[in-house]
Amino acid sequence: MNRQTIIVIITLITGFFLGWLFFHSPQVKEAKHDHATETSKATVWTCAMHPQIRMDQPGKCPICAMDLVPLTQNTNAQTDPAALHLTNESAQLANVLTSIVSIQNPVKEVRLYGKVQADERLLQNQVAHISGRVEKLMVNFTGEPVARGQKLVQIYSPELVTAQQELLEAAGMKQSQPEVYKAAKEKIRQWKLSEAQISEIENSGNIQTNVDVVSNTNGIVTARRVNNGDYVSQGSVLYEIADLSRVWILFDAYESDLPFLKKGDSVEFTVQALPGESFSGPVIFIDPVIDPVNRVAKVRVEINNSRGKLKPEMFVTGNVKANLVQFSHKLVIPRSAVLWTGKRSIVYVKQAGDEPVFKIREVELGPQLGNSYVILEGLSDGEEIVTQGAFSVDAAAQLEGKPSMMNRESQAESSVQAITEKGSGSGSVENQLVQMQFNVSGNCDMCKERIETAAKSVTGVLNAEWNKTDKMAHIRFEPAKTNLDAIEKAVAKAGHDTEKFKAKDETYQLLPECCRYRTN
Repeated sequence: MNRQTIIVIITLITGFFLGWLFFHSPQVKEAKHDHATETSKATVWTCAMHPQIRMDQPGKCPICAMDLVPLTQNTNAQTDPAALHLTNESAQLANVLTSIVSIQNPVKEVRLYGKVQADERLLQNQVAHISGRVEKLMVNFTGEPVARGQKLVQIYSPELVTAQQELLEAAGMKQSQPEVYKAAKEKIRQWKLSEAQISEIENSGNIQTNVDVVSNTNGIVTARRVNNGDYVSQGSVLYEIADLSRVWILFDAYESDLPFLKKGDSVEFTVQALPGESFSGPVIFIDPVIDPVNRVAKVRVEINNSRGKLKPEMFVTGNVKANLVQFSHKLVIPRSAVLWTGKRSIVYVKQAGDEPVFKIREVELGPQLGNSYVILEGLSDGEEIVTQGAFSVDAAAQLEGKPSMMNRESQAESSVQAITEKGSGSGSVENQLVQMQFNVSGNCDMCKERIETAAKSVTGVLNAEWNKTDKMAHIRFEPAKTNLDAIEKAVAKAGHDTEKFKAKDETYQLLPECCRYRTN
């Protein structure tokens, strides 16, 4: 072997050694590091449907039998165990946004719907002032405009012919018998003949067989009551006339809206038939009586309609911005920040610091202001709350077993709670004990004994206690041998209603008088 060959071999060996040294060792180290980290993260297993379940090993949920999923523990230190800590990346992915709570003077927008109606004070009936036969109609159809003093109808009246003859006779002796003349003239005047018409009769000496009925107002004819040839009596309605120079806007206000409305409030409204135009006017009247059928009260706005654009029965939509003086200087938050469970309203408050740490807070809501709420209690000025992504934050809190929308800190209102306790053995589901609670109706110590005996009679139940104060039964059982439904059925069979099952009436009637809990 020559010297050149030896140098090549030494070079190759040196290269392999350096390659192993620089590349192989870090990979092993890194692989070991990742494995250890991954192992530490997946030490707790939970159920996606029942996040209160906590187990050390994978398996199935003792409540719903779903496969447990690994729960990654957050290794960041938390000063408050009830607070939820999110990473910056998870908060961004969930699109969680926050804002500062501030004191405002709340303004509530009340949306109203209604119609245009004629002003009732400007409606008038045109009547016949004398009985007779309709000889001619000068206004022939509904909707025709009329003016004050315009001739509407000609009526032939035998009574008027007789009265004119008496007037002419009295006019001839008005010097000797002025009282008779005045009486004859006043009789004709009562039939609404004008002074000009009476003077014409006297001067011409001719008797008029027909009398003209003239309009007493301006407006449009909304109804025509007579035809040519009809016989009418004194006071009969000939036409109905409406003056539409001013109209009413009648809005329907529901009971819940009435506390925020008052006389003088400005109402801005639009008309469906007039797109692009807006109108406004003050509230003149609020009906003090609620309609028993529609459950609304009428709110009236009066507006000038000299151009005639607004016509009766047009649909309108109004908006009132009511200043809530009684809630002045109160906190106002966006509606998206509130999670409502039916009994309580909650928000998530960001804790002090740069990290996205949130804690649940129960609040008392005031009136809703469109897309925001007035806060009566529960928050302070300057606090930072989640205004977008609150549901995502709440879901993360449930998965980590933190207080959430469905799980109060005290858990006094929770109908069913379950915690797993590590039993003897390998830690599998079969070796786990489940403690749960549910509501049971009852009154006395006899009920307590009966409920606990019925629950313990179920195979797999190790312990049962019923508290007559909060009506909650606390049960510890083996999920491999029984479940909550079977226990509740046994209690109901003994005569006590549970959350899911009702006792039979015949069984309930056999209970002692002191144990009967039903109110009807």
